[in-house]
Amino acid sequence: MPDRIADIWGTRTPFARDELWPVRQDQKLADGVVEADVDRWVQSACTLCSNGCACDIAVKDGHMVGVRGRTMDTVNHGRLGPKGLFGSWQGMQGKGRLTKPLIRVDGELVETDWDTAMNAIVTRSKDLLARKGPLSHGIYTSGQLYLEEYYALAVIGKAGLGTPHMDGNTRLCTATAATAMKESFGSDGQPGSYEDIDSCDAIVLYGHNMAETQTVLWMRVLDRLAGPNPPLVVCVDPRETEVARLADVHLAIRPGTNLALMNGLIRELFENGWVDEDYTAAHTIGIDGLRKAVAPWTPEAVAETCGLDAADVRRAAEIIGTSERVLSTVLQGFYQATQATASAVQVNNLHLLRGMLGKPGCGILQMNGQPTAQNTRESGANGDFPAFRNWENPDHVQELAELWGVPAEKIPHASAPTHAMQIYRYAEQGSIEFLWISATNPAVSMPQSGRIRKILQQPGLFVVVQDIYMTETARLADVVLPAAGWGEKQGTFTNVNRTVHLADKAVEPPGEAKSDLDIFLDYARRMDFRRTDGAPLLDWTGPEDAYRAWQECTRGKLCDYTGITYERLRGGSGIPWPCNDEHPNGTVRLYGDGVFRTGMYEAETYGHDLLTGAAVPPEKYSGLRADGRAILKAAPYSPPSELPSDDYPLQYTTGRTVYQFHTRTRTNRAPQLRRAAPSAWVELSVPDAERFGISEGDIVRVSSPRGEIVVPARVGQVREGAVFAPFHYGYWEDGRSGPGDGRPTAANELTMTEWDPVSKQPIFKVAAVRVEKVADATGPSPAPTTTASRPAEPNDVPETVGGPEAEAEERLRLAAPPVAGGQGGK
Repeated sequence: MPDRIADIWGTRTPFARDELWPVRQDQKLADGVVEADVDRWVQSACTLCSNGCACDIAVKDGHMVGVRGRTMDTVNHGRLGPKGLFGSWQGMQGKGRLTKPLIRVDGELVETDWDTAMNAIVTRSKDLLARKGPLSHGIYTSGQLYLEEYYALAVIGKAGLGTPHMDGNTRLCTATAATAMKESFGSDGQPGSYEDIDSCDAIVLYGHNMAETQTVLWMRVLDRLAGPNPPLVVCVDPRETEVARLADVHLAIRPGTNLALMNGLIRELFENGWVDEDYTAAHTIGIDGLRKAVAPWTPEAVAETCGLDAADVRRAAEIIGTSERVLSTVLQGFYQATQATASAVQVNNLHLLRGMLGKPGCGILQMNGQPTAQNTRESGANGDFPAFRNWENPDHVQELAELWGVPAEKIPHASAPTHAMQIYRYAEQGSIEFLWISATNPAVSMPQSGRIRKILQQPGLFVVVQDIYMTETARLADVVLPAAGWGEKQGTFTNVNRTVHLADKAVEPPGEAKSDLDIFLDYARRMDFRRTDGAPLLDWTGPEDAYRAWQECTRGKLCDYTGITYERLRGGSGIPWPCNDEHPNGTVRLYGDGVFRTGMYEAETYGHDLLTGAAVPPEKYSGLRADGRAILKAAPYSPPSELPSDDYPLQYTTGRTVYQFHTRTRTNRAPQLRRAAPSAWVELSVPDAERFGISEGDIVRVSSPRGEIVVPARVGQVREGAVFAPFHYGYWEDGRSGPGDGRPTAANELTMTEWDPVSKQPIFKVAAVRVEKVADATGPSPAPTTTASRPAEPNDVPETVGGPEAEAEERLRLAAPPVAGGQGGK
């Protein structure tokens, strides 16, 4: 195997349109271990991006010692990316794993037993329910748990506690994906498939740096590009990413102007006769309103607003409008920017106007950012109602009441579920006094992180954190529960294109750590949540019981799991839902028949005004008579609320690097990944660096009206006027919950507490900042040289390489500080 740090995507296996993607098995074993040493291989799937690559875990002497891709799986055909190869198994075995519960005593976290920890949680929970009711409770979960765990949490929150204050960190990455599909198609659920890469003539990537965020999916694209009749590529991104370098058209857009571009592209379809009039007449409503809304957006108007060349706008529109088969992918460059939902909906509109859904090569992938984000949304753990039910539909509420054996009045549905940003605001204001956080690190990942840390430290807020390591957030908790993680428990999870995988338990968790499902079930038992017939609300004994209950919850719904069993998933490929008697082998693509989930009974939502976020009342929605037709929605462009000024002359945007995931809880404990991207940096364009007197590696202060970071500068490939920072880098290595007296490095110290009016997704991609040099460089910045973070002058910076395994002293540096005590407690 080549050096998969320097050669991120590995060896090419070219293939032509409509051919099967060739198999290539990637494998990594620990130093000194060969295949003959492996005691057994245990089936699983990678959880370090949203691609959902099937893999087997190598086990020797009760420990994970490596991983290999599963060649029979439809998702990855045996391939794994660098995070999967190095971070998946090593990331679970770093020093500093939580092995015993912790409880705060006299301001310090100290080890305790499970009974003491759970009794503290249950005592506070019961007291608040008795005195203040269910609105005193908030639940904030993840995109990292398993389906069975999310569903348990959803039932506990909605039918046990009865709180509407439930959400996941999926609000930060995929809320707009779900919302855009609901607004256009009536329901969440990915229309397209990864297999559309195999058959398309053009791929358009909207704010999606696929080369770094879904490396295996990009391998599939690279293999098409290396084969006969390769697809054309259009890239919308303010940075010169690897995608942009290979694109036929790169639209290096000004941050915050996505909707202006999209309106212009749609106008070109109308102007040039590239609309499938028969399809739109039969399967959509709203075309006249859309045509009127986009009319002012000529290529010249788009170019002026977005900082583009009008000829590039025309060429991109021509590729979209004339290619026989178009695949579109969308991610955070749209989802975390101004007018996120409105922009993502226009991608749906382009496909509806061309009649390009439900056919090979004609798909939309409204991407996810996390491995199990789809399950957070499906299960209702993010506040939505399970199995794409509509909280405003009394029949849907009654269905859940009957499934769970509780009165319909118990299930909160008087108003929309509370989104994450509002949950933290309620905690800040004091109405939420109990906050349970599982498998996520909001002290680093939420916008305006200094504010979030202050909220979590409020004396009146009781914080429970459930995680595998001592994170910045865990240091602020009142109770910390040690959780089992990947490879240490059993369950299922579903990827971007609806493919369900089974992950079997490979090894025992360390110490007294328990699976998240066991923790939730223990809480439900201790709280004595019951059905109306007196039976326990959750009488499950393990993950397969939870899964069977979930299957019943999905029966007859779009996300029907009734035909997918543990036994069917074991040994072969993952299976895409819906899978039932009608679709016994699963469903590769949705909406091939042109019938959408927009009827009054099926609709997951009645929709919103894309500009204001105002909900469409059920009566008005009924009057639309969508009746199974998709809805073409439009919105006027509105500029970002925070624009560059004399004090803050640059635009700030955040994102990911290929070598780290989220707040590095697992990936930074793999030495290969840590060496490749060890610490924070910020990227500036060459003109801006010259303007402010900054050279490669200089230490700079980047300030916004909300905070600052002090990090080395990479003079790189971002567009002029923009500043990019990776959001992964917090403070846990130093035993801190925040910067304290040290150097601030978390990108979200600068971001805004502002969100999209429809999806409620925070705006991470647009803020105004200034950059000042504070010290000369002592060497190049720690940014990688392999992808979008490459330097403008590559000869001045050593290349990022993997090389041999880290030596013992480097492994020691990966150790987390002691779990008890530490800076940042209440």
